[in-house]
Amino acid sequence: MHVKSRDLAYVALFAAITAVLGLLPAVPVPGIPVPITAQTLGVMLAGSVLGARRGGLALLTFLVVVAAGLPLLSGGRGGLGVFVGPSAGYLYSWPIAAFVIGFLTQLTWRRFNLAWAMVANLVGGVAVIYALGIPFTSIYGDVSLTAAATGSLSFIPGDLVKAGIASVVAVAVHKAYPVIELPRRRPAAG
Repeated sequence: MHVKSRDLAYVALFAAITAVLGLLPAVPVPGIPVPITAQTLGVMLAGSVLGARRGGLALLTFLVVVAAGLPLLSGGRGGLGVFVGPSAGYLYSWPIAAFVIGFLTQLTWRRFNLAWAMVANLVGGVAVIYALGIPFTSIYGDVSLTAAATGSLSFIPGDLVKAGIASVVAVAVHKAYPVIELPRRRPAAG
């Protein structure tokens, strides 16, 4: 696989954006041991601006750096311990979510608009993240699955705002400086 230096720069940039979003203070959620953070905006931006492969790699890179001990998660957390706690499922979901968002973005790239961007960010940035995060919260947070799911409802308003921001940014980047490069269509053999 050929990796361009520009790809590495994009991956590093969006890993850094996710880290910077961790500087914003976390908001505790009553009933579950997982706070609301701004870092899922980084997940959504990476997928919708970089596409599937680079978006997923950006978040994987971010998590490797966190695992190495850098305190880049909201609240200054880092190290291997964060991967076995109540928020572990959310962290594991980030590269997958960025990949799904990027995949859906690329799928609709030729007709990409705000509506398609919102669909990509809501499916990847909300549904995928919750699908992995809620069960882990239940297991590691010692709360029932129902309580974890009910508690995660607190995330929805903020996640809708983050999906909206990521979608607007993605559409603007798509128009001004498209980062995602799709293979050119080949003429039909005839």
